[in-house]
Amino acid sequence: MKPTWLKWCALPAAVWMAGTLAVAQQQGSSGSPAPAPAPAPAQSTAPAQKTDPSIAQRKENQQQRIGNGVQSGQLTAGETAHLENKEAAINGETKADRAANGGKLTGAEKKQINQQQNQVSKQIYQDKHNANTQNYGNSKVGQRQTNQQQRIAQGVKSGQLTAGETAKLENQQKGINQQVKADRSANGGKLTSGEKQQVNREQNGASRNIYNKKHNANTQAGAKPK
Repeated sequence: MKPTWLKWCALPAAVWMAGTLAVAQQQGSSGSPAPAPAPAPAQSTAPAQKTDPSIAQRKENQQQRIGNGVQSGQLTAGETAHLENKEAAINGETKADRAANGGKLTGAEKKQINQQQNQVSKQIYQDKHNANTQNYGNSKVGQRQTNQQQRIAQGVKSGQLTAGETAKLENQQKGINQQVKADRSANGGKLTSGEKQQVNREQNGASRNIYNKKHNANTQAGAKPK
């Protein structure tokens, strides 16, 4: 009886020891239990504050809007010249203020310039959305007029043309356009051969002016001289 009793008593003990050993081996191979994941940091729901653009960035934005208007035909040569004269005046005032203050602008000066740019911004919008547009037709004279405007627009957008230079070029184009319009009105909507030759010579002169002003040392802020 004794050996049989010992056999049945030893069996549960062996099973218990084997289970304990397996658990110990599993813990040893996996290391200590992984710590609980840290809670995700709370995300702020406050909207990011927008900073006002700098004086230079505001000027660049205005020039891009004007350049786009010239390129699309929404701005006529006369409207563009008027807008760029205003921009040139603001730029001159900014330069004078910086020179008087060691290269910096006071808070009041920045505020004044921003107010002036707000007025120009409204004028750009109105001029781009009124009934006046550039539509020179498909004639050789009309194509030449369109080509000149595209070259000026590219110079404005690239920064190769300053506001003052653009105003002068567009005033020149305005004069040519008025002459073409007057000649057509006097001849039943057409131009004589002599008038076409005269317009072409004037556009040749304007073309040289566009090239020279786009390739001189005067550029908008941030643009590289060509």
